[in-house]
Amino acid sequence: MIPSFSFYHTSSIFVEVTISSTTSRDLAFSSIMTTVKYKTVEVDSVNIFYRESGSPSLPSILLLHGHGSSSHVFGDLIPLLSSSFHVVAPDYPGFGQSDMPSRDAYTYTFVNIASTIDRFTEIIGLTKFAIYVFDYGAPIGFMIATKHPERITGIASQSGNAYDEGLGPEGFAPLRAYWAEPEKHREGLKSMFEYKTIKWAYTLGIDKPETINPDGGALDFFYNSRPGALDIQMDLLFDYQNNLKLYPTWQSYLRQHRPKVVAIWGNSDVFFIPPGAEAFKRDLPNAEVVIVQGGHYLNDFIPDQVADVVKRLNQV
Repeated sequence: MIPSFSFYHTSSIFVEVTISSTTSRDLAFSSIMTTVKYKTVEVDSVNIFYRESGSPSLPSILLLHGHGSSSHVFGDLIPLLSSSFHVVAPDYPGFGQSDMPSRDAYTYTFVNIASTIDRFTEIIGLTKFAIYVFDYGAPIGFMIATKHPERITGIASQSGNAYDEGLGPEGFAPLRAYWAEPEKHREGLKSMFEYKTIKWAYTLGIDKPETINPDGGALDFFYNSRPGALDIQMDLLFDYQNNLKLYPTWQSYLRQHRPKVVAIWGNSDVFFIPPGAEAFKRDLPNAEVVIVQGGHYLNDFIPDQVADVVKRLNQV
């Protein structure tokens, strides 16, 4: 039998769909759902870039990236989540493809970035959503959650810390020295953004580093090599100490509002160590915590396993 065809056009893809079999229709629908769109929206005079995938009819999830990086780190993860979630992944001001206002025009603190991303969710119409907090994404996500607990449907943590126990002594030693004597350590700490250091962070705890795509680290290095970028990163590293003061507030939020929490952390992460993941159970005994072989960038190393854990937010 000669198959018949119909054609569906979206703003970013052109898909040929065979309609003579259910299997082909399902595959075509799956292809549409995994299409990633790249958008920009103005938030208080700052253009925020974001990636979006999945049907808006699905539960929404906001992916919040880590330090010195951007939403590109979710490149492998987004297609795995988009059949279960409406996925939105923004770049923060000063990061990735978003605007990088001067430090005179925009004060680079976590409170300000959280406010910008909070407003971003309102502008694009996210009214209820889960948050995926990774590294810097944790303070940003928890600030939004404590401000709008009624909007948060769940929390997925990948090295997204909210407890003193999660601060790795080795990883945070340079930061604590910087906090104590900023003028003495500011310039030296910029070595964190040299390519060899970024590459080390991506392959930390990985027994097969040849499986890690080097493009991610190279892209981070590129973004942080732009004029003014390193000073922005230094401002945020110094401001990070203020996030620690908010841990009791975030923990109170967890106890009071009891969002569903799933966590997947690497056992070799020197920045945010596994006790920080286990600590979620102190405030939420039903929190699901998975510790795996790996380092900081599990989203890059084992995106399929990370996606499986995140999808449990949808399970009743």
